[in-house]
Amino acid sequence: MAKTIAVTEQPNTGLQQLKSQPARLGEFLKDVRSEMRKVISPSRAEVQSTTIVVLVTVFIFAAYFWLVDNIIGRAIEALLHRLTQH
Repeated sequence: MAKTIAVTEQPNTGLQQLKSQPARLGEFLKDVRSEMRKVISPSRAEVQSTTIVVLVTVFIFAAYFWLVDNIIGRAIEALLHRLTQH
C-alpha cells in the first residue's frame, strides 16, 4: 500500500516550481528583513576593546611560537652537530 501512495504522489513539476518562485522570494526577503531588525551594531568602545584584545593575543601567540621555534631549531642544530661530528 505504501508503494501505491508513493507512486500516485508526484513531485512539483518544473513549471509549478517556477510559478512559486516569486512567493518564495517574497518570503525570503521578509525573513531577511525580520533578521536584520535583530542585528545590533557594536559601539565604538566595544570595537576598540575587542581590537585591543585581538592585537594583544596575536602578539602573545607570536612570541610563544617564536620561542618554541628557537628552542626546537637549536635542539635540531645541536643534534645535527653532534651526529656529524664523528
